[in-house]
Amino acid sequence: MAKDRLIIFDTTLRDGEQSPGASMTRDEKVRIAKMLEKMGVDVIEAGFAIASVGDFESVRAVAEAVKDSTVCSLARTGAEDIDRAAEALKPAAAGRIHTFIATSPIHMEYKLRMAPDNVLDRAVAAVKHARNLVGDVEFSCEDASRSEYDFMCRIIEQVIKAGARTINLPDTVGYGEPGEYGAMVARIMNGVPNADQAIFSVHCHNDLGLAVANSLSAVMNGARQVECTINGLGERAGNASLEELVMAIRTRSDIFPVEVSVDTTQIVPTSRLVSSITGFPVQPNKAIVGANAFAHESGIHQDGVLKYRETYEIMRAEDVGWNANKLVLGKHSGRAAFKARLADLGITLAHQAAVDLAFTRFKELADKKHEIFDEDLQALMSDVQPSERNNRYSYVAMEAVSRSGFKPRADVQLLVDGEAKQAAAEGDGPVDAAFKAVEQLLNSGANLLLYSVNAITKGTDSQGEVQVRLEKNGSIVNGNGADTDIIVASVKAYLDALNLLDAGVQKAHPQHEGV
Repeated sequence: MAKDRLIIFDTTLRDGEQSPGASMTRDEKVRIAKMLEKMGVDVIEAGFAIASVGDFESVRAVAEAVKDSTVCSLARTGAEDIDRAAEALKPAAAGRIHTFIATSPIHMEYKLRMAPDNVLDRAVAAVKHARNLVGDVEFSCEDASRSEYDFMCRIIEQVIKAGARTINLPDTVGYGEPGEYGAMVARIMNGVPNADQAIFSVHCHNDLGLAVANSLSAVMNGARQVECTINGLGERAGNASLEELVMAIRTRSDIFPVEVSVDTTQIVPTSRLVSSITGFPVQPNKAIVGANAFAHESGIHQDGVLKYRETYEIMRAEDVGWNANKLVLGKHSGRAAFKARLADLGITLAHQAAVDLAFTRFKELADKKHEIFDEDLQALMSDVQPSERNNRYSYVAMEAVSRSGFKPRADVQLLVDGEAKQAAAEGDGPVDAAFKAVEQLLNSGANLLLYSVNAITKGTDSQGEVQVRLEKNGSIVNGNGADTDIIVASVKAYLDALNLLDAGVQKAHPQHEGV
């Protein structure tokens, strides 16, 4: 018996970006979108077009770049929101407007301050308007898991009549329990007379750690689209994790009545790219993509795996992209091979100057480490791709000294608004000394919330990737830096975060709304 196809709707670029400090530039969103397209994701929610000029431009850029996946923009039910989404989606080979309104009593009374009948009328008008602009419209009942059954049936029936072809039932605040939530989905699909004219979708948050379980329960009860993010990124505790959902369905094909068309070998590379760009490291014991996901320390386990892998492993590491970071280039590789490998990774450089700079940086890196992997190239691109903002601060050079019995010291040279500046400072360690030297020059007033170091690839000559999270006046940003020298990478990450703060990079989602 043929299985139904489950639509994978990725919202990393929209809901994932609502994580504090996870703002992405337009070019970074395009890089992630191209990886999602390569993975075979069905729908990519690229942003909230009306939220800001930057969000609009990001949705448009993704719509221009992606050809094999549907590109979606979120919109509230106002005509201005919907018009803006449609305008951003014009270049898309396949575009979708995703409009939503809250349907729970608590949201209608205290947030919207609207009567249920007025909410219903607003939803129907929004879907009709969107349907006149694009052929693919999705409607979400925000806070569905706390909404009243009868009202949801009424509003869903009417928006389907108005032209919505996907109905999303979000667990907006992570309140659902798998048995209850799955039963809700089945009950609504059975209670709406025209339910057969739409695909039912779920969008689950992870406040109680149940996002994936709730999504899978909904699939077992008739949902045929799941909304998710890479690494489970998202507001508060995050969203349902794409990699966990996909691999659960693949691994337990004996019980799930659906199949997915995702190329699972792209999961780990995409996870690493998202982590690098957002500055949110993946915890080592994270399912599927964590560094320890396929590691065995117990002697009994190791013995079993060596004798027969399936004694303790239910998936193959290589099936999700582990050990796929093959050597691709070295110090003797030429410009043509370099450009070809970037193209294979979905990376395009618009200007010859960017290509020249990237190749120069590649050669510098190849002199420092013998083996250059795909992950090295992705990190390199974060450094050399043109920025949409005018960075005030840039790294020039530094010297750090750390000896037993002496106070560590760092001498840092920067460009500040194009002017060369230099300062030295002592600290509790070379990183602390380097940061203090930077602060001597810039006096930013920012608070350091997080400092994290990860090796990009294996080996002692690996590039170190540093994430720095800074806070100032309520704005939280993540800065990233990579180098074979951890101290240099740290300074680069610190400056990246300060540039983001200086540029005022922060999310501007209207009223912090979303499903």
